[in-house]
Amino acid sequence: MLTNEKEYNGYLFDQLTILDDLEEVAQKEDATETLKMIQKKRRQVERKLYQQPPLTDSRP
Repeated sequence: MLTNEKEYNGYLFDQLTILDDLEEVAQKEDATETLKMIQKKRRQVERKLYQQPPLTDSRP
C-alpha cells in the first residue's frame, strides 16, 4: 500500500522508464501498433504524474 504521494510518483516514474525501454525495442522492430499503444500508456501515466492540483495539498 502506498504511504504518500512521493512514493506514488516514484512508481509512476518507474512505469515511464519501462515504457522508454519498450519504445526503444519497438522502434528497432518498426512495430507501429506497439508504438501507438506505448504512447497511449505514456499519456495515461503522465496525466497521473503531472495532474493539477496534486493528489495532496502540502499546505498546512
